[in-house]
Order: sequence, then structure tokens, then C-alpha cells
Amino acid sequence: MLLIVLAYLGGVLTILSPCILPVLPFVFSRADQPFARSGLPLLAGMVLTFAAVATLAAVGGGWVVAANQYGRWLALIMLGLFGMTLLVPRLAEHLTRPLVALGNRLSSAANASGQPGAKSSFLLGIATGLLWAPCAGPILGLVLTGAALHGASVGTTLLLLAYAAGAATSLAVALLLGSKVFAAMKRSLGAGEWIRRGLGAAMLGGVAAIALGLDTGALASVSTVATSGLEQALIHELSPAATHLAGPARDGAMMAAQAQPDSSMRMVRTAASVTTASVALPVEGQLPPLSGAVQWLNSPPLTAQDLRGKVLLLDVWTYSCINCLRTLPYVKAWAKKYRDQGLVVIGVHAPEFAFERNVANVKRAVHELGIDYPVAIDNHYAIWRALHNEYWPAEYLVDAQGRIRHHHFGEGEYAQTEHAIQQLLAEAGHRNVATGLVGTPDKGVQMAPDNADLQSPETYIGYQRAERFASAGGQTRNLPQQYTAPARPALNQWGLAGTWQVGGAHATLDGATGRIVYRFHARDLNLVLGPAKDGKPVRFRVSIDGAPPGAAHGVDVDAKGDGTITEQRLYQLVRQDKTVTDRTFAIEFLDPGVQAYAFTFG
Repeated sequence: MLLIVLAYLGGVLTILSPCILPVLPFVFSRADQPFARSGLPLLAGMVLTFAAVATLAAVGGGWVVAANQYGRWLALIMLGLFGMTLLVPRLAEHLTRPLVALGNRLSSAANASGQPGAKSSFLLGIATGLLWAPCAGPILGLVLTGAALHGASVGTTLLLLAYAAGAATSLAVALLLGSKVFAAMKRSLGAGEWIRRGLGAAMLGGVAAIALGLDTGALASVSTVATSGLEQALIHELSPAATHLAGPARDGAMMAAQAQPDSSMRMVRTAASVTTASVALPVEGQLPPLSGAVQWLNSPPLTAQDLRGKVLLLDVWTYSCINCLRTLPYVKAWAKKYRDQGLVVIGVHAPEFAFERNVANVKRAVHELGIDYPVAIDNHYAIWRALHNEYWPAEYLVDAQGRIRHHHFGEGEYAQTEHAIQQLLAEAGHRNVATGLVGTPDKGVQMAPDNADLQSPETYIGYQRAERFASAGGQTRNLPQQYTAPARPALNQWGLAGTWQVGGAHATLDGATGRIVYRFHARDLNLVLGPAKDGKPVRFRVSIDGAPPGAAHGVDVDAKGDGTITEQRLYQLVRQDKTVTDRTFAIEFLDPGVQAYAFTFG
């Protein structure tokens, strides 16, 4: 009963989640109609469709996800037709004549009274539900994960219905309030027809945005790690106890996470080596379903059944993570070396920053990084949660019987992981398994860190996780503010100069020029950056202790310190080749609009 209540509350909070935004225009298209005859059937159709699709997705596997994509396009056609009937009533009559009965029912403008019936509202709700269902928020992801791991049951159905009912409740409240607003507008302005046309235009705009994928781009500007503190608290209550990993190893990993200086959120990057490598390679759990991926790159969707008989390496990563980038050469080498001997490598891309949720950005990164093995886009963290994962990067080795036999969190201990690959391939019956170990990359961003001289931690710019900020007056949240950089920052202190708007996950330069200063101690300094919102490149200039970097420049800067930001990614700005000491780094941006996310070091 407690889980049902929490699932219901999670559904109520869905209206605060970015995933509800694309369906709101369709819900409010009925805001000026009687709630019992129009709004209520609409919400009922949404709830039933949502619960049905979510249940099928929990039990049916990848084919349901593919089938729902066709349903999504059908829904867009139906909603586009409905929006046109609102916008141009006369045109609606001509459009609906040759259509089947379903189209006529959706066309509220074809009625002589001009008022839609309960059946058409119910059908509109079904169409809207097809758009809503693929958007699995964090709480729903946990419910679906439990259903997929433990099979369909009465309890699963009740949880799904409770979640959908909670979402419908919050939408009903918004719809009722919307009805009152529309009624007042009609009485005071007599603008009923204009309201009707405005709703039609909003619906067509929403359909066009979704069809072109612009809804994904808009949601990519919203932080994806968590929608709100309340939802995170509910997730904590709903999360099942970890079952995939052995007890001592799991406890050790969680203690390592709690010791991280930046671990104010549960998803943390770690450069530490936390492993449970064992000669015996014990069974740690079963491979969870992979159907939660929103898209696959370099491969059609893969299921656990497809992978039976193969040894599988799951690499959980995100493309701006320096620890992931330094691990990637080993993963790519293993994929190539053991591909013909039965090893399948799958990259599970789970985004940390909002821009990493943009599939176009991930596609570009996969191409530029030379990744040719399958990559599952885990934008809703469904696979992440099913693994009970806590880290970027994380490696999970699965034997030919679908059992997790080895895992490693963070960088390092590549030899142990490769020996485990060889052992599982031999267990699977493959003869003449290649021996030896892959080489170590020695250049660029992917070069191993100099841990002996590493004294600077990962540092976030956005206020949600910012630490050691030294500009006078502290950070002003979500408003443009003039900052002055500290004249003599202490080690690991940093500051801004110029006019910046500091958001939760990043800071945006709001003036013509601006600077960031950081006192660091490390061989390498990297900074996750993005160009202006309009996509225009941003020029910058780097200095170390007030002088050009010279031979200490990174791969994204020349010896004079000049560089250009053209895309959202990690930029290597400093690579020292001499004795590492405390140095003051400064980067000056020569164009407005740059977005700065996080410093990493190596």
C-alpha cells in the first residue's frame, strides 16, 4: 500500500517534470469545454493508454518500444487533424468528409453544436497518451524496472495505474483551473473564437515540434539528473535494495561515493578505482533488460535474449566525462580484439549534463571518438537504475548465460578487467582466446592521469554543486550578475569576472566578454563548455600565471592560448610537460553566450 501511495504521489509530481511539457497543449485544448463531458474522458483515455503501453513495455521487451513509435506517428497525425479543426472550422468540415469514423470523432468542429462529445475526447486522450507513455520519469523508471525484473503481476499493474492516476489528478486540477480562466476571458473579452484558434495553433505547433524532434532539443536545456528534490526523495523510498552486486563490494562502492567532494547528487563521477575483481568471478546478478534505451546507435535494439551465448561488456559512460574518455581506448581495443571470439561490447550512454541528452550531440561524439560498437541511449536512466549503478564510468561483464560476473567502477585496473574477459570467453567454450593485454594510450585527452601530482578535484560551475567559489558576494542564482575574479585565489579556489548568469548546472556569460579563474595543481586542466544558445562559436584565450601557456597548452588550445568553442563537450586546455606546481589558470571569453559546466583534472 505504501508503494502504491508513493507511486501515486510520483505521478502527481509528473506535472513538474520536463517530460509532461509536450502533451500540455493537447490537454489544454479542452480547457474551455465542460470537464465531465470533455476533460474527464480525455484524462481517462490518457491514463488507460499510458498504463497499457507502460505495462506492455515492462513485459513485452523491445518490440513494444518499436511498435509504440508507429503509434506515436499515428497519434501525431490524429492530433494534427484535431488542431486544424480548431484553427479553421470551415476547413474541418471538408477535411473530415473523406476520413474514417475515427477522424470524424476527433473533429470537434464538425459537430453542429461545436461542442465535442465524450467519445471524441476519449479518443483524443488515447492519442495524447501515446505521446506521453514513452516519457518515463525517474519514479516510473523504477516501477518498470521492477516489472521487467520480476515479471508481470497484480502489484505491478496497480503501481502503474497509481502512477497514471496521480499524473491525471494533477492534470485535472490544472485543467479545471484552466476552464475557469477561459470562462473569465470569454465573459470579459468575448474572445471565444480567438481562444479556439489559439488552441488550434498551439496544438499544431506542438505536433510540428514533436515530429521534428524539437521537443527533445527543448528538454535538453533542462537538467536531467533529477526533476525535483521531492521526486528524488520518493525515488529513495521506492528504490529496491541492491541485488546485483555482492554485499561487501556494494557497501565499499557507496562509501566511496559518499567520500567524493562533489557527491551532492547520487550520480557521481569517480576517478577512483573501486573494484571487486575476483579470481573466481562470482555470480553478482542477472543482466537486466535493455529495453529502457530511448534509441540505439550503430545497431538495432538488442535484448538480453539476443545476447545469450555471448560474453557481454556493458560500459556505462557519458561523452563529456574525462574518466570515461580515458577509459574508452581500452573499451574500444577490447571490442576489436575479442569481437571474433564472442565478446559483445555495448556502451550505455547515461547523460550527466542536459546537453548530453541531445541524441544529435551523442551521435557526433560517437562518430568523433571512433566508437563502432552498439550504444544504447539511456536518457531516462532505465538501464542505469536496473544495474543499481552509481558511477561514470562503470564496466559490467556478463557471461554467456546472462549472469553478471564482474564489475569495475572508475578508471584503472584494466588488466583485471581484460583477464576477466578472457576467463569468461574460455568458460563460454571459445578456443584459442587471445592472451596478453592491450596497450596504454599516451596522448591527447585519453592519456592516463598523473595521479601522483593530482591535487585538484572535479569542480562544478552551476550553483547546485559549486564549491570553493571565491568571487566576492558569492553566486547569484538565475539572474545576471557582475562578478570580480579573486586577485589571489588559494589552491582550488575559483571565481568569475564579468556579467554571468549562474544556473543550477552551468553559468552563461551575459556580457560581451568574461573570465573564469582557477588556482589548480594538476598536469591537465579540462573544462566542459558549450557555445552560445544560437550555436555561434565563442573565441577564448587561456593564460597560466598571466602568460600564454606555450608548451603547456592542451589539445584544444594553441601555444598562444587561443581556441574556439564550437560544440558542447569537454575541452582540454592545459597539458603540462614539466614539474607540476600550484598554478593560476585563467580563460577569457571574447564572445558572449558561452556556457561553462565543470572543471576536471588529470
